[in-house]
Amino acid sequence: MASDNENLKLLIQQLRTGSENAFTALYDKYSTQLYRNILRLVKDDDIAQELLQDLFLKIWESRQNIKLEGSFKSFLYKVAENLVYTHFRKIAKDNRLIAKLIISYDDFETNVEETIISRENHALLRKAIENLSPQRKQIYVLCKLEGKSYEEVSNELGISTSTVRNQIVKANKSIKQFFTLNQEMVIVLLASQILRHLK
Repeated sequence: MASDNENLKLLIQQLRTGSENAFTALYDKYSTQLYRNILRLVKDDDIAQELLQDLFLKIWESRQNIKLEGSFKSFLYKVAENLVYTHFRKIAKDNRLIAKLIISYDDFETNVEETIISRENHALLRKAIENLSPQRKQIYVLCKLEGKSYEEVSNELGISTSTVRNQIVKANKSIKQFFTLNQEMVIVLLASQILRHLK
């Protein structure tokens, strides 16, 4: 382990002096893992490749400022974090990219609770839920927030399971529309999710 750390420090020292061989060695060491993480977040191979190239271009351009102390891997992930965040900021200003984001919303719509319901995002979802009709809101809260099955909610409210299912579908559409109409909040939401998973 000590030897690995020494080799890494040596590569960084060489990189700082402009060694292309050291740069290539560092690229080979970290690029695959960084690419996979970026791809998992942006869901697009071309964008992930572009961001990865931007990342290492920034590393090369700022090579003289790279510190030998601290974690080089953490430094790489911080640069990746900033690039992905900037990418999602661009989406907020590009209707074509927003449309693409909405198309890839299927996983979000299917698993709303997995994507949105976290401590920091709970208030945002609550705003969307407040726009639902009273019955739809009640059914959504029981199913999605309290984790009850359609059958349990059916028995509790005295309605059919098909009614519960239909109300959930309509609630998901309404929530999707809420996020579509509040794009800036969506970008903040996505960014917070991204920054968490890039750690």
